[in-house]
Amino acid sequence: MTHLLKKAPPYPKGHLLAASGIAALLSLTLLIFPSGEVEAKKTFISLELDKPSTPNEASTVQSLSFSDDSDSHTSPFADSPQATRISNATQADQRNDNPLNQTKPVTLDSGKVTINTVKGDTLSTIFNKAGLSADTLHDALSSSKEARKLSQLKVGQIFEFDLTNSGELIELRSKISSLESVSLKRSEKGFTFKRDLVKPAIRSKYAYGVINSSLFVSAKNAGLPYGLTLDMANVFGYDIDFAQDIVKGDQFEVIYEEKVVEGKVVGTGNILAARFTNRGKAYTAVRFTNKQGSSSYYNAQGMSLRKAFLRTPVDFARISSRFSSGRRHPILNKIRAHQGVDYAAPRGTPIRAAGDGKVILAGRKGGYGNTVILRHGNSYQTLYAHMNGFAKGIRNGTPVKQGQVIGYIGTTGLSTGPHLHYEFQINGRHVDPLAQKKLMADPIASADKAKFIKMSQPLMARMDQEKSTALAVNRP
Repeated sequence: MTHLLKKAPPYPKGHLLAASGIAALLSLTLLIFPSGEVEAKKTFISLELDKPSTPNEASTVQSLSFSDDSDSHTSPFADSPQATRISNATQADQRNDNPLNQTKPVTLDSGKVTINTVKGDTLSTIFNKAGLSADTLHDALSSSKEARKLSQLKVGQIFEFDLTNSGELIELRSKISSLESVSLKRSEKGFTFKRDLVKPAIRSKYAYGVINSSLFVSAKNAGLPYGLTLDMANVFGYDIDFAQDIVKGDQFEVIYEEKVVEGKVVGTGNILAARFTNRGKAYTAVRFTNKQGSSSYYNAQGMSLRKAFLRTPVDFARISSRFSSGRRHPILNKIRAHQGVDYAAPRGTPIRAAGDGKVILAGRKGGYGNTVILRHGNSYQTLYAHMNGFAKGIRNGTPVKQGQVIGYIGTTGLSTGPHLHYEFQINGRHVDPLAQKKLMADPIASADKAKFIKMSQPLMARMDQEKSTALAVNRP
């Protein structure tokens, strides 16, 4: 019979108990008094939420909480979700504290704040940057109808705030343009809005150009602003069709008003005189204001450039179909009379009244689509069809002035593309608008003739002199 003998332990039981006691005592000691290495890896997390530290205090806490080589050690919480949230929050706070990451007002001194408008700003954000409440903004805008114009901001617009020691608004100032400044000042009854306009100095300037490709390109090269180019086309629009009649080599000369503030050009005014040479024929224009304050353009001889009807009711449009007694309709595919002229132009192009008159129809008219019909006295009517929409205020019975916008190019009704169908009637009979002799308006009044000649002659002489100088300078 075999007996299994128990193997004696390598150490006496008493020794094991003693060793266990020593190990427990050592562990307790380490917990109470950690080593230098462990001490270096400790991380302090501030839980004080009710009283945030000032920027100086925060930097002090940070310098005390982390040693210089803290970046070389891995935080014991580095992989935990809590540590990630704390790290992100800390980084966000640091970004918000960085003045480079915020659009802050520039404080000139105590009680004065200047804010430069940036893209995306609203009046609400401007007031917020100045430390003003939404109630203050509401009181300011409600002070008057004009005060609401403050909401129309421009990038770069500067707002200056005068504040009390407690941060309440005393006065707001803003320069809208070189010619306009506004202010809002607190009074006993609320806020008072004020608008200041700077009256610029007016000087005359000369521009000369030769058309090589297009009128607008040549005008730009001559230094003539876009708006004045349109004005020139409108002045001569009774005699010249700028969409059809312009050819290479045509010339233009313009004397116009230039607005200046403190030596800086801030805008342009009216055309004072102009000359346009089209296909070798020269047309002149001089602006004259009569005793009643009404201004108009006359040629050098004092004859009015204003005719009873415009040559074309659409600026710079292309004729896509002419007046015809036997045209094939592009949609109906039938031979039928085309009792008007079609002007092709982009959708939304303004359509102007050919002459003074009254609206007798502004609405839908069968295949014409959206249509306006104007009556001009007892003998004449004009029709404008396929409109995209009507201009504001255009309705049956409305009086209109020559050149007034009555609608916009569209393709309503039986139409293959955006264009204006324009008809002209004399005593109820359709006639070709392009074939009609231009009806002249009255010449300058006899009482004003001498004054006009005295004013126009120096302008014509100046254009002659300026043109000679320009040609001499550019002569090869």
